[in-house]
Amino acid sequence: MSKRDYYDTLGVPRDATKDQIKDEYRRLALKYHPDRNKAPDAEEKFKEISEAYAVLSDDEKRTQYDRFGHAGIDGRYSTEDIFRGVNFDEILRDIGFGFGGFGSIFDTFLGGGRRARGPQRGQDIRYDLEISLEQAYKGYNTEIDVPRTERCPECNGSGARPGTSPKRCPECGGTGQIQHVQHAGFLQFARIEPCRKCRGNGTIIEHPCSQCRGAGTVERRRRISVRIPPGVDIGSQLLMRGEGDAPTRGGMHGDLYVVVHVSPHETFKREGDDLICNVEVPFSRATLGGDLQVPTLDGPANIKLPSGTQSGAIFRLKKKGMPDLHNAGRGDELVIVRVRTPTKLTSRQRELMEAFSKEGL
Repeated sequence: MSKRDYYDTLGVPRDATKDQIKDEYRRLALKYHPDRNKAPDAEEKFKEISEAYAVLSDDEKRTQYDRFGHAGIDGRYSTEDIFRGVNFDEILRDIGFGFGGFGSIFDTFLGGGRRARGPQRGQDIRYDLEISLEQAYKGYNTEIDVPRTERCPECNGSGARPGTSPKRCPECGGTGQIQHVQHAGFLQFARIEPCRKCRGNGTIIEHPCSQCRGAGTVERRRRISVRIPPGVDIGSQLLMRGEGDAPTRGGMHGDLYVVVHVSPHETFKREGDDLICNVEVPFSRATLGGDLQVPTLDGPANIKLPSGTQSGAIFRLKKKGMPDLHNAGRGDELVIVRVRTPTKLTSRQRELMEAFSKEGL
């Protein structure tokens, strides 16, 4: 089932401040906390608003969510990572709840398990690509050079020197986490933090790989073919699954997001799927009318000017605009006529203009 938008979950606008987000979470936590609300779905709603608060109250996670939505969170953070470092204890105590009856906040969200960090999905990568308007119009095939991490070929990603293997951490017993429990009367407060000895991995590498120095990954540059579809606009994102950073502990590669930037064009301005261009027309041509050649991204085209065309008149060329990225349609081209008034006249031209003026025109 797809997740709700985090902003909608908390009922805050996308430009909400941290204080607004915190205040709204306090209000909803008071409403849905399972120690108070006995409805069957209260616990699930409490988890939902808490996850939204955990993401939107953290600058890094919020930026990632604003850019890529839930894919940017689910692909980059484990459930433990999402909630780690968020001070729920203070907020819930302020509204009158301890964890004695409902359990620790991590028990609530993680189901009470204490487990080692398993396979971790690799980080997503953003690559900014600039193209011309013509390339956006016709579509464009190219190759990009992407810096990313890849599984170390020497140790096959284990981080340990060939012939050796990682050992279970004696400090946390392989869970990757240390639990600290405090008692205050009948209340019990549980705080969980990553094991410092193994840095949350659950294993220790006694003999690191000489090539990756125990990281399990190495920095590489990879040539990747990219197909830009016709109709892309500034900010369009192309998702290339599995082309992001290498995973750790046997997980999957992250994804690559190619963010498209379209360079300004000297002739055309884009508005949605429509193209707008200004065409200068001599005073005589605007007055008398006739055929006028205008530019399009497919080459020159002709339009017919009626006599007496005024400066600022707009002519529409059907389906000469940008392709619709999501449908089979196409925008239009709007040609705006700018009548050019001559600034220097020959003596003959001046005579004719004076005669023209005497006629009252």
